[in-house]
Amino acid sequence: MMDEVSPVTDLVTAAAGGEQQAWRELVMRYAPLLVSVVRRFRLTPSETDDVAQTVWLRLVEHLDSLHEPQAIPGWIITTARRESIRYLSTNRRLRPSDPLDPEYQSVAADTGEPDEDLCRAERHEVLLAGMAELPRRQRELLLLLLEDPPPSYVEISERTGIPVGSIGPTRSRALERLRGSPPVKAYVEASESSGGDPHDAATLG
Repeated sequence: MMDEVSPVTDLVTAAAGGEQQAWRELVMRYAPLLVSVVRRFRLTPSETDDVAQTVWLRLVEHLDSLHEPQAIPGWIITTARRESIRYLSTNRRLRPSDPLDPEYQSVAADTGEPDEDLCRAERHEVLLAGMAELPRRQRELLLLLLEDPPPSYVEISERTGIPVGSIGPTRSRALERLRGSPPVKAYVEASESSGGDPHDAATLG
């Protein structure tokens, strides 16, 4: 069984060699990133599942060429966007127009400033890409803290097995490790070089 703190490189190598546990670990690590990208296209839950399955199949086909962990998040983001656009162009030519249709909310027009939404989505993707490289318990903790509203410490403890008194210190260690992950470091450096404010990219609030 693969250790939960195994480098992503080792997971990719093992998965490419046919180890199912390694493949399941890769899917678990990167599923939040993939779903986040696909949801930006206002797909329904069932459509999101269809696109996600296609992306995972594509990843299986390209595992041999993705041995560098830094290449995986970008590949997933690019492929998820491409497959979402392809799905919309081929499977959703007619969108529901009845506000009472449960599907309607999934395809409603975006609100807010496009640039602001794009920056927020980009930061979110960077955080999810960085979290994919964390140990399982740290990753689960940060994902729970990203929920709106976040669950109580008691609920977090029940869901992760982390003692209530250890949640704060574990969060601090996870954030420090997240800041040092290649996706977040690259984003922060790019923000600094362009004169932007990288603060939000390295924190969860």
